[in-house]
Amino acid sequence: QVQLVESGGGSVQAGGSLRLSCAASGYTYSSNCMGWFRQAPGKEREGVAAIYTGGGRTYYADSVKGRFTISQDNAKNTVYLQMNSLKPEDTAMYYCAADRALRSFVPPLLRIACNALDAWGQGTLVTVSS
Repeated sequence: QVQLVESGGGSVQAGGSLRLSCAASGYTYSSNCMGWFRQAPGKEREGVAAIYTGGGRTYYADSVKGRFTISQDNAKNTVYLQMNSLKPEDTAMYYCAADRALRSFVPPLLRIACNALDAWGQGTLVTVSS
């Protein structure tokens, strides 16, 4: 059974930083798409960042480019989201996702490669105060 467990959320002032972690288990961690969505109160869920673990290619939403960095540690089956220069509008519940769960965010060609799993984490809350 695939499990994605997020950690690292919290409260921070604008301009601060947080690092989210997503630990994956229950499958053979190889060439998958791993990434993050977020959902703020009263807003639709939006893709934030994704990484193809088979080659390390990354993808970002325009709203976080230059501030957020997604990375992987294959030895630990873990994906990270380093969030710098945080803004109040980054306040949201952040969810880790794998493969088909990222279908709406990754490029079409990658959807073919990232088709083995369909998993979501429980979410971790990020609150940024002004």
